[in-house]
Amino acid sequence: MKSASPIVAIVKGERGHEPVFKALDLIDYKQALVGYDKVLIKINFITDKTWDTGATTDPIVVEAIIKKLEDLPVKVYVVESDATITNADKAFEKTGMKEMCNRNGVEWLNLRHVKDKVKLDIPNGEALQSIIVPRLVTESAVISAAKLKTHRNTTVTLGMKNMFGLLPDKFKGKYHMKGISKVVVDINTVLRPALTVIDGFVGMEGNGPIDGTPIQMNLIIAGKDPVATDATAARIMGFNPYEIAHIRKAHEKGLGKSEAQILGEKLETVKRQFKQK
Repeated sequence: MKSASPIVAIVKGERGHEPVFKALDLIDYKQALVGYDKVLIKINFITDKTWDTGATTDPIVVEAIIKKLEDLPVKVYVVESDATITNADKAFEKTGMKEMCNRNGVEWLNLRHVKDKVKLDIPNGEALQSIIVPRLVTESAVISAAKLKTHRNTTVTLGMKNMFGLLPDKFKGKYHMKGISKVVVDINTVLRPALTVIDGFVGMEGNGPIDGTPIQMNLIIAGKDPVATDATAARIMGFNPYEIAHIRKAHEKGLGKSEAQILGEKLETVKRQFKQK
């Protein structure tokens, strides 16, 4: 019988592999990847700033995920697509992610340059009727390796918002004009991450997602339910997830649950109010 509340792991520890290993083990990560032969680790490269600014995914978190996948029969890719202001290939090099991938024999993909694409219709879309993404995305388990940070338009940018970067378009402003919170819900309706791993070794508060202030939290938050994982992370940041439009709407649409069974640290002991711009 399924537990009424999805499990979310909160692990506190110094920057390194161990907290990520522990968080993944607590959520039974292998079960989420059963049936897949390809795994995409979707990182956050909205800028080419390094991990210690709190703006981009820490290569050490991605490396820990890669190491946990080594004994599974899957081919692993680290993926991102160009953003309006960021060349993902340049960010890949500048942030140290390229060196880490090369060291671990893992391929990097800029999704903007993947030719084979498919159209996905979005049932009861909030803002979109369909999206076009690389076919590889639809055939793979996606691990959303997100950052713990604020966002001036969506309050927080965590696992679900990170999935927005799977769209291969460079000029993503058109989606913002349709209402970014609605677009995030639409994308997660048809592209659900198998796992969400939120890098909170160094988060960001204030003027996120790029120009905020780094905030050392020494946390990894992970789960199989994307809504529960984001809701838990939002609570850690001092926000009510029911007041964050894309988390609330995703919960209402049944994309996941906003309440979770927490394993690891108690939420109250790691919670800290993040400043907003």
